[in-house]
Amino acid sequence: MTDSPTTTPPLFEVGARLGDRAGRTGTLTTAHGTIRTPAFVPVGTKATVKAVLPEAMAELGAQALLANAYHLYLQPGDDVVEEAGGLGRFMGWSGPTFTDSGGFQVMSLGAGFRKTLSMDSTSEAADVIATDKDRLAHVDDDGVTFRSHLDGSTHRFTPEVSMGIQHRLGADVIFAFDELTTLLDSRAYQEESLARTEAWAARCLAEHRRLSSLRRPQPGTLAGTPTGPARRPQPGTPAGPAGPALFGVVQGAQHEDLRRRAARHLAELEVDGTRFDGFGIGGAIEKENLATIVGWVTDELPDDKPRHLLGIGEPDDLFAAVEAGADTFDCVGPSRVARSSRVYTADGRENLLVARSRRRFEPIEDDCDCYTCAHYTRAYLHHLFKAKEYLAATLTTIHNERYVVRLVDRMRAALEDGTFDELRAETMGRIRSSR
Repeated sequence: MTDSPTTTPPLFEVGARLGDRAGRTGTLTTAHGTIRTPAFVPVGTKATVKAVLPEAMAELGAQALLANAYHLYLQPGDDVVEEAGGLGRFMGWSGPTFTDSGGFQVMSLGAGFRKTLSMDSTSEAADVIATDKDRLAHVDDDGVTFRSHLDGSTHRFTPEVSMGIQHRLGADVIFAFDELTTLLDSRAYQEESLARTEAWAARCLAEHRRLSSLRRPQPGTLAGTPTGPARRPQPGTPAGPAGPALFGVVQGAQHEDLRRRAARHLAELEVDGTRFDGFGIGGAIEKENLATIVGWVTDELPDDKPRHLLGIGEPDDLFAAVEAGADTFDCVGPSRVARSSRVYTADGRENLLVARSRRRFEPIEDDCDCYTCAHYTRAYLHHLFKAKEYLAATLTTIHNERYVVRLVDRMRAALEDGTFDELRAETMGRIRSSR
């Protein structure tokens, strides 16, 4: 009797739908576990969510973590992470992992500005740069030359370099190298940049295909088994024998025709039989137009592939993005604001450093099920911040990450039982009434 052949589950399957709108639930299957979508993916930029143990991230319900290729390339080096067994093993996280391409950091840190969701779009300047800083990044059609924000050393990223770094990091989901633009860039520059990003996307697919072929087992070896005299792990081995899933990134700023064109192009792009496994939606987006812009993109993308919205984490933005058809999201916001004493609540963000917190001997929220709210009071957290104790950042980050993860989990449940609109009205109505 022979064993029946095993079938590999599809990368993504759609579940419940939000009526005739684009919102949906789904499952994203990776070598390190299945992600139920919509899902919030906390950011561990340098292979750590700042101030929080990986075990705590698992306990608060995070299904996956995202790390940054740019930062890990500079420190400790993607070769070190590869030698350690890949990103998950290096950081002590057993679940699915994502890495972004490094394109955002190369450009945002190099040009002297940081991404914001909404930027003044009245300028027609084609070469945006903060006036008080030297430009650290220079773009050409082949790639980007930049200086490290750590020590000023010169480096160069191309699509091929980014793919190599991400394969060595070994995440389950990786992103194509793209050029970051802002709403300050002119229409002419947006068109030029988009053409460059589209050309880079094809090069990413080609290099991804080449690197993935290297992990195919040779005769007499097992899939994923290191080969060669040093038995060093092959690039990205921790992501599984098939390699990581590669997502193309849709740019186009606030221009409908550019966004739709970019989405169609990436959806149809094929290089030697290789297509994108999913898609990221990137670039600076005007907050008030987020749902509209995401909707333009999801209209053009294939229904059976996952969509990741890069850099979104506020409640109103998450509701808008889920309704418009985005499946996963990442954002540094919950951990970043936690370190400055601000916490998410059902009534909106609150600052624990205000004087009235000094004698408030209750949790941040009574109905929150996070570790922090189960064990500590606002008065204690106020004291930790006043005393500049490191524990303050740990406890507030746990709470904030749990708040956002739980909120998106509730959205997923509401999509399944048909109460999404009610959940949105209740959640946002309470936040707005408290302002």
